[in-house]
Amino acid sequence: MRIKPLILFCTLATLSVAHADELVSPPMVPSPSTPVVAPQQQVGVIDTVLVVVNNDVITRHELDEKTQLAIRQLTKQGTPLPPQDILEKQVLERMITDMLQLQFAQENGIRVEDAQLDFAINRIAQQNNFASVSDFRNKLTSEGLDWNKFREEIRHELLLTRVREREIESKLIISDAEVDRYLENKKKMGNTNEEFHLAHILISVPEQANAGKIQASRNRAEQAWNMLQGGADFAQVAAGYSDAKDALKGGDIGWRSGDRLPPQFLELLHKLQAGQHSQVIRSPAGFHILKMIEKRSGDAPVVITQTHARHILIKTSEIMPDAEAKKRIQEIKAQIDKGLDFAEAAKRYSEDGSAPKGGDLDWLSPGQTVGEFDEMLNKLAIGETGMVQTQFGWHLLQVLARRNTDISTQQQRQQARVTIGTFKSDEQYQDWVRQLRDRAYIDYRVEGMAP
Repeated sequence: MRIKPLILFCTLATLSVAHADELVSPPMVPSPSTPVVAPQQQVGVIDTVLVVVNNDVITRHELDEKTQLAIRQLTKQGTPLPPQDILEKQVLERMITDMLQLQFAQENGIRVEDAQLDFAINRIAQQNNFASVSDFRNKLTSEGLDWNKFREEIRHELLLTRVREREIESKLIISDAEVDRYLENKKKMGNTNEEFHLAHILISVPEQANAGKIQASRNRAEQAWNMLQGGADFAQVAAGYSDAKDALKGGDIGWRSGDRLPPQFLELLHKLQAGQHSQVIRSPAGFHILKMIEKRSGDAPVVITQTHARHILIKTSEIMPDAEAKKRIQEIKAQIDKGLDFAEAAKRYSEDGSAPKGGDLDWLSPGQTVGEFDEMLNKLAIGETGMVQTQFGWHLLQVLARRNTDISTQQQRQQARVTIGTFKSDEQYQDWVRQLRDRAYIDYRVEGMAP
């Protein structure tokens, strides 16, 4: 059974620089007073430090493990493999970037509690049609995967998401003027309801790069473009050259609606046919090459169903385990069933920001909340309550009303905010990662491994 991938990369456990020299065992030279040990009795750990990243290191063994993982993934996708040395450099740079973000998380007290990790793993098991986490674990171990290492890799991926949420998403500011400009530009562009299945190659430009570094990035992008012109497979070139996180998916970014693409990209995409790729495009993030895989009409529905709901949240943590949070929600539900006003209960018990408003979430559109919450929202009848677990904890949810709503100006403006936020988030995240690297101490210990 093929396990649906949650992530492209997970950073492996790292080693302290203080012990880096111990990774390579020196030759043993016996002194006259030292007994000679038979060769089969000499046991040592032999490895090579490839890169020092602040106070951590990446070893040859770790890179080999990650490279083999990448090779298996590319092979499953049917993507031709890039040359081994190019692939190793791609994998190594991704490991460095992930390691820097994990270090940032540790320094700033960003954590993923065991309850949240257990919930995420349970969701992965369900998505792969396993009856239980135990069955999922047995399947992974039967394939030679270490369960504890798998858990820590998922924890790392959740940490990377938390870091981005805290440093980028939570700080985004989108003004009404930006929304006005976006909607005006969309009107001028005509039909932007078209959708595009795209792949891309991104050659990033370092923060505050001088002319020489910018030209080096441009040259690398043009080298990739020349390979494509010579008939090379796009996915193979993306895996070998792209700095984007989806590089080892062949650069495939899935379907994007026209209003989720920068205007400069959209103009080029209207001219491309399926299978064609663009010229090298400059953006604030670096240099791009886009490939049109497929396009289709993406007319938005005229009417959407919105749900007015309220909820009570009990968060899970080390001091409030999953079982305790569930029990607490059940006790609150029992009180409400006996006559306690839901709004009063929310004000008294809920740990969500909506508590002062009696847990009122106002009108919710499809997809506006996390998947499990959204699913329960759709199952409940008006006036009905239900319990549901999400990554945040246990919720008691109540549906107050439903309505069919025409896509109004307000809805268009909200969608515009989401789209603008996606653009700004991606750009600011790339800038933040470049700044993180610029401030870091990165020492390549093996010749030929530096980018």
